[in-house]
Amino acid sequence: MNAPRANWKGHITFGEVTCPVALYTAASSSERISFNILNRNTGNRVRREFVDSETGKAVEHDDQVKGYEAGNGRYVVLEPEEIAAAIPDSDKTLAINAFIPCDEIDDVYFDKPYYLAPQQSGEEAFALLRDGMKEAKVAAIASTVLFRRLRTVLIRPHGDGLIGTTLNFDYEVRSAEEAFDDMPNIKIDKEMLELAAHIIGTKKGSYDASKFDDRYEEALAELVKAKIEGKPFKKVKAVKASKPSDLLQALKDSAGTSKKLAGKPKSANSNSSRKKATKQSGSGSSSRRKTG
Repeated sequence: MNAPRANWKGHITFGEVTCPVALYTAASSSERISFNILNRNTGNRVRREFVDSETGKAVEHDDQVKGYEAGNGRYVVLEPEEIAAAIPDSDKTLAINAFIPCDEIDDVYFDKPYYLAPQQSGEEAFALLRDGMKEAKVAAIASTVLFRRLRTVLIRPHGDGLIGTTLNFDYEVRSAEEAFDDMPNIKIDKEMLELAAHIIGTKKGSYDASKFDDRYEEALAELVKAKIEGKPFKKVKAVKASKPSDLLQALKDSAGTSKKLAGKPKSANSNSSRKKATKQSGSGSSSRRKTG
């Protein structure tokens, strides 16, 4: 098995301690099914071409340049060397700025995870940092230039190594208030909350990533296979969402209380009526026995 290819190599520094490390991709979509764009009439692949929006003529690669729209159709042209000069210099150092509680950062700031592993001659310093963070139950905030941009990285112990997660900048994270601004103030009935709590209690468990499948990817694979074999593809039915009026009944069905209620004895009035009828029946039998 081939060793994974490092995305970045450099050093972690904390205090006066320096440790050579390599950064590896932790999550990738490269294994997903991908498609090519074809000409429907010929079946041939098509290629992308940049065309001048005014003249309609194709623009060769050497004539393409980046530009920023300044307004009213006016653009500021940025040459490759100008952009390169604006990129921060990289000293290949992942400098730890502070150690913080592991749960201090909101998950909404998490961008992309990477594995951090020691390089030759750095194993002892790496283990010191890893075990020290485990012992103190902290994570580290560091910064470095990754892929031509200055990035903030959250570093945490992970198994025998470390995991570094690039963080979104504050201006990249949208306010939750904007997303929930139109959320109505709904007061949930006590019975519904109790049923929901019961269902939650029966569904408690632990997360095992291997137990969850990418159904979209599986459906695409089945579709492609069916097309290759010339077989019809069976479409999966969508799950129906509960209507507000059906929510209480859906909760009862989920909790299994509907069946329990159906199996319970009748009300006290029904019981008394049944006893009265039995008593009257018994009296009739007694009269018949006396007559006999």
